[in-house]
Amino acid sequence: MSQNNKEQLGGGIFLVSPVGAFPQFTPEELSDDAKAIGQAARDFVEGEILPNDSAIDKLDLELSKKLIRMAWETGLLSLEIPEEFEGMDLDKLTCLVVLEEVGRQASFSVTYGAHTGIGTLPIVYFGTPEQKAAYLPKLASGEWIAAYALTEAGAGSDAMNAKTVAALDGEHWILNGSKMWITNAGLADVFVVFAKVDGKKFSAFIVEKTDPGFSLGAEEMKLGIKGSSTRALIFENCRIPKERLLGRIGFGHRIAFGILAIGRFKLGAGCNGIAKEVLKYTLKYASERVQFGKAINNMGLIRQKLSDIAMRIYVAESINYRTVGYINEQMHSIAWTEENAASRKMEVMEEFQIEASLMKVWDSEALGIIADDSVQVFGGYGFSSEYPPEKIYRDNRINRLFEGTNEINRMIIAGQIFKKCGNETLNLRNDAADLPAMGTDCMAWASHAVALAKRRFQYSTAAALGAIGQKLIENQEASARVADMAMEIYAMESAVVRASKMKTASHRWSDFACDMANVFVNETVGKIRNNASILLAEALEGESLQKAIKELAAFDAFVPISSAKLRDRVAGELIEAGAYPIDQF
Repeated sequence: MSQNNKEQLGGGIFLVSPVGAFPQFTPEELSDDAKAIGQAARDFVEGEILPNDSAIDKLDLELSKKLIRMAWETGLLSLEIPEEFEGMDLDKLTCLVVLEEVGRQASFSVTYGAHTGIGTLPIVYFGTPEQKAAYLPKLASGEWIAAYALTEAGAGSDAMNAKTVAALDGEHWILNGSKMWITNAGLADVFVVFAKVDGKKFSAFIVEKTDPGFSLGAEEMKLGIKGSSTRALIFENCRIPKERLLGRIGFGHRIAFGILAIGRFKLGAGCNGIAKEVLKYTLKYASERVQFGKAINNMGLIRQKLSDIAMRIYVAESINYRTVGYINEQMHSIAWTEENAASRKMEVMEEFQIEASLMKVWDSEALGIIADDSVQVFGGYGFSSEYPPEKIYRDNRINRLFEGTNEINRMIIAGQIFKKCGNETLNLRNDAADLPAMGTDCMAWASHAVALAKRRFQYSTAAALGAIGQKLIENQEASARVADMAMEIYAMESAVVRASKMKTASHRWSDFACDMANVFVNETVGKIRNNASILLAEALEGESLQKAIKELAAFDAFVPISSAKLRDRVAGELIEAGAYPIDQF
C-alpha cells in the first residue's frame, strides 16, 4: 500500500471512494508462513478436534483443557502475545487463518477464541509490565485459561449500566456483584472483570479463581455450543490485591469496547470456518440423496442453495481478508517496543469500528442463512439430531448475540457514519450529477452496479441527515437501513474487487469467483434500492419526499442478469469438487 493511500484510508472511506480505490488484501496473497501455520491449524483440527466432536459437546472440560494445551504445543495458542512474554506476536492475517480453521468445531472455537482473544488481549493491550509478566506466559502456554466478564443480568447491550462495584480497602479492592453468561467460566483461572469504582467509575480488574469471595454459578443449559462452559460469576466481598486494577480507574469502557471490536472480526473468521464445513457435508448429502430417480443435486432449487452457500462463503472470505488486511497493515506496523504502542494499536481498532462491526454482522447472518439452507437440503433428516445440520443450526445462533448483538452493531455502524459525516471525515454527495460510467474490465458490469449503489447510499443518507441531523440515530429502524446499505456495499465491493484480481492473475478459480460475485451483486442491488427509498420516507415527507424519490431514480441504470445460469455453473463446480474449492493451502 502506498504511503499516500495509507494516509487516506480510514474507517468508512469506502462509502465515498471509487470502487477498488484502495488496495484490498485477498486470501490469494497470504504469505507462505501464514499458509504453513494455517496448515498446522488444519492438521490440529482434523487430527484432534473434529474426532472429539461428540465428547466436546458433552461438556468434557478436562478434554477442553487438554486440547487448549495441545494447541500451545502445536504453536496455535500464543499468536498475539508479545515475544517477551513467551508469545509469537504474529500478524492479524495469520491469526485470521487459524481462527477460520478452529471455527470448524463451534464449541471448541468459542473456548479457544474467548481464551486467546477477549480473555487474554485486555492484559496484552492494557496490562502493566508486572501484570503481563505474571499472566501472559501462563496464558500463552495454556497453563492458565482466561475469561472476559462484562455482561450482567441487567446490563447486556447496556454494559455501562453494570451494578458490580469495587471499593478500595487499604491494599485490596473489594468486589461485590455478579456477572452472567461468562464463556470459559468453568475452565478459567483468570478473569478480566468490569466493575464501577465507588459505584460510579467503570473500571477493569484481574480476578483469579482462587480469590476469596469469588464463586461460580451452575453451568447454563444452552440452545447450542453445549461444549463450551458458560456460568455466572459471583462476588461477595471478593478481595483482590490493589495491583490487579487493569488500566486506570474509569478507563474500563476503553478496554471493554476496544477488545470487543477485535473480538468482532475474530468472530467473523470463525463463522466462515464452520460455513465451509457445512457446505462440505451438504454437498455430500445432495449427491447421495435420490428422489424422483436422480440425485437431488441435479434439481434447480437444490443447486441454487448449494451455490448460494458457496457464494456467501466467498463474499464473507472477501470481506474478512479485506477488513483484517486494513487493520493489520496499520496495527502490526507498530512494534511493542515503541512508545505508547498499545494505545496506538487500539486507535487503529477505533478507526475501523465500522468495518469490524460490518464483518461481524455480515458473517454471522450469512452463517445463519447457510445453516438454514443446509437443513432445507437435508429435508426431514436436517431436523434430526442424527444428522449434522441440526447441530450447526443451534450452534450458529449465538453468533448474532456474541460481541454485541447485531442490532447494537448496526447502531455502531450507523453512529460512526453519522459522526464522520458530522465532522466531515466522510463527505456524502447529495446530488445525481456526474454518474459513474461503466468500465471495460472483466467485472465492469458489477463494478458499475456497486458504484451506483454507493451514490444511491450517499444521496439518501445525506438527505436524511440534512433533514434530521445527528438525531437520525434516534430512529433505529432508519439507522439500521443506513447500516445495511453500507454493509452490502462493502460486501459487494469486496467480492467484485477480489474476483477482478483473481481474473487478472489468471487464478484457477477466477471464473468461479466472477460468477459468485456477479450473482451476489445481482441479488443485492435491489436491497439497497429499497432501503434508500424507505430511508427517505423516514426523514422526508410531502413534496420534499416526492422530489427526492424522483432524483433517486437517476441511479437506476443497473440492468439485472440471469442469476440461474451463473448459479448452475457454480453448482456444477461445487459438485465436482465436493467442497468449497478456493483453498489456499
